[in-house]
Amino acid sequence: MKPAALTFASDVTREMPARADERLDRVAVALASLAGESRRLERLGFELPLARCEAQRRYWHFLGAILSIPAESR
Repeated sequence: MKPAALTFASDVTREMPARADERLDRVAVALASLAGESRRLERLGFELPLARCEAQRRYWHFLGAILSIPAESR
């Protein structure tokens, strides 16, 4: 069972847009939402959810890096 997304924008079960620029925008929105959630969890002192949030941020950073590679180079 997959862990639930911490924010709506970072939900990996949502369909990715077809266009490359829209996919990168989706990654940027997910990262921004997770950054805000990370600050909130840190302020509240919730260590386990904060660790989950950081793992999700790493995933979205990785995905953004992959999607940034030009299509002809993949």
